[in-house]
Amino acid sequence: MNDEAARVLVVGRSPSVLEEVVELLRGSGYRADASNQFDQVLEDYDVGAIDVLVFGGMVPPDTKAHLSAEIGRRNAAVTFVQGLVGIPGVIAAQVDAVTRGSSSSGVEVEYIPEGRIIRVTLPGDVRVTVDAFWMTSWTPPEPGSTSSTVFEGDLTTGSHDVALPERVPSEASFAVVTVGDQVRTLAVGPMPKALARMVPKSASDHRLPDVPSVTTQTDLAPGR
Repeated sequence: MNDEAARVLVVGRSPSVLEEVVELLRGSGYRADASNQFDQVLEDYDVGAIDVLVFGGMVPPDTKAHLSAEIGRRNAAVTFVQGLVGIPGVIAAQVDAVTRGSSSSGVEVEYIPEGRIIRVTLPGDVRVTVDAFWMTSWTPPEPGSTSSTVFEGDLTTGSHDVALPERVPSEASFAVVTVGDQVRTLAVGPMPKALARMVPKSASDHRLPDVPSVTTQTDLAPGR
């Protein structure tokens, strides 16, 4: 997939997260849009032209199943991605991960909980960056997050360990590892159980407060 031309739609809930991830993706060359109007997605966007569809964690399961089935029926080539967390940088990295590079390149990236280590195994010399992201608050509708670059430099062939510093918490944290033109996303600290209890069980479950409408438009709109 050509990452510069890839058409991405993010379906989620938080207005600030959606708007920021669209800005990040467009800044990286994607044709990106986002919506939190779940019942309007099929009308507002040309879903047959989407390359990547990202679902946020607060999309109800039945809504996600309906959209996946209908969009998959209209567009067999679409790649569905389940967002790991409501952090714009992590969502953008997940899109990069499915549009860049090859999983058969010989690069291996893993998180080792003992010692909180990111292990990167390389078949050749390459530039590597490790960025950490974590939640600072998860009160709906606008979760808070921050990030920090843990490592950036040229590494040689072989296995290398990058230890996560203490400032990266052990809960609701993630690592994005960029190896050359490839991107990998790793869960570091688990999400709090309280957050899982916030997820609506169905489209008729209104446990979360209403949020302002977000429906961005580029060339994914029907007729464009």
